[in-house]
Amino acid sequence: MMRGLWLILAVLALWQGLIWATGLPPFLLPGPVAVAQALYGHQAVLATALVQTGVEIVAGFLLGAGAGAGLAVAMAAFQRLAVTLRPVLLLSQVIPIFALAPILTLWLGYGMAPKIVVAALICFFPVASAFLDGLERTSPACLDLAQTMGASPAGTMWHIRIPMALPMLGSGLRLAAVYAPVGAVIGEWVGGSEGLGAVMIHANGRMRIDLTFAALTLVTLTALGFHALICLLVGRGLRRFH
Repeated sequence: MMRGLWLILAVLALWQGLIWATGLPPFLLPGPVAVAQALYGHQAVLATALVQTGVEIVAGFLLGAGAGAGLAVAMAAFQRLAVTLRPVLLLSQVIPIFALAPILTLWLGYGMAPKIVVAALICFFPVASAFLDGLERTSPACLDLAQTMGASPAGTMWHIRIPMALPMLGSGLRLAAVYAPVGAVIGEWVGGSEGLGAVMIHANGRMRIDLTFAALTLVTLTALGFHALICLLVGRGLRRFH
């Protein structure tokens, strides 16, 4: 932890030293001092945008993770459904989500809805793919024992397959926690007047690169914090079930 902190401080010092040594204008590359000043000087605007983006991240993550986990269980329970939906699941990732964002904005408007849907779509695949992989790798010995004891398919799913697949679900959730902020910001870039992504776009248009970096800093910190929170919750959940 301390090594990482020292590394960050060293990078910031080198960055600021480069600005002082070369005299780069702020509209090309602002230094850490200028970014810090932008964070302080626009704290009200950035705080409001942070709340907006945070809500989109959490809502998109919950929606995408819930849908992905539910579909994985359904595909694991019904083989015909799995055969039918596997190509669709793959196709959902072949299509660039960034290309869908303008269409979603056209359909859903310029509010939170399209940003949440973009974040959910990005979170959906890693959760569905990882959880389905875990469900399909259930130990054959455990399945044979459940069948011998007369367990129903639903009972086998609930008491054996899902608990054994929880570590894979946790892996999918950790990945989705990284992707959710990306989806929310992409949605704000494409069509939105609120949120950190919108602040970045508007600041770029006014050549306020220091404000762009300030918003980017908050996006990065938010993504790191959200990922750490999900990792903590996943870790506690796995310890509880095992």
